[in-house]
Amino acid sequence: MTLFFFRKAARMLKPVAQSYERRLAELGPDARAVFWKSEDHQLLRFETLYEIFDVEDDRRGGVSVADFGCGYGAFFDFLADKPALRGGSFVGYDMSRKMVEAARARIRDPRAKFLQQLTVTEPADYVFACGTYNMHMGADPDEWADYIKDSLRDLWAKTDKVLAFNLLRADASERYQGLFYADGDEFLDFCRTELSPDSEVTNDAPMPDFTFVVRR
Repeated sequence: MTLFFFRKAARMLKPVAQSYERRLAELGPDARAVFWKSEDHQLLRFETLYEIFDVEDDRRGGVSVADFGCGYGAFFDFLADKPALRGGSFVGYDMSRKMVEAARARIRDPRAKFLQQLTVTEPADYVFACGTYNMHMGADPDEWADYIKDSLRDLWAKTDKVLAFNLLRADASERYQGLFYADGDEFLDFCRTELSPDSEVTNDAPMPDFTFVVRR
């Protein structure tokens, strides 16, 4: 990543981080603080992501996981007792210092650590970005799409096995101001041409988003 990218990302992400931090101050470490409708919706998303793990990795355990946009650490809570993370490691990254502090205060498991960063800094078998790119807080949509692609290039460089991320669907029945809605074909083509030809996308109805899975 270039210095220009980090400066641009910091500028665009500042109002997003502030929005999350206001919710965290109001609600504490709760699914609604990271703009899930409920814990049930959050759990459904995590269960969808867990299906991405290779069967053998799930059986053997010992995988390394990077969670880009980790919030207060809820995905680690979900993974903590799963076979894949037995003997493994987890690094959560978030742009918000207060979110990282909340995760560190809650989670003292030696397999997990949480860092305030604008990208993933350590290689991992599985890299996830769950809801990370949904909120742009009024940024230009084309500029935001370019930011997402630059970020994904960087995440892919740190991915040893699988990169998975989700984006809100452009054809969602309900659309809200301040959120980014993606053209699934555009991002699938980007993944296949610039990351890996072994890329796929699923339409996760009734959830209002796509999940993209990119494999080595």
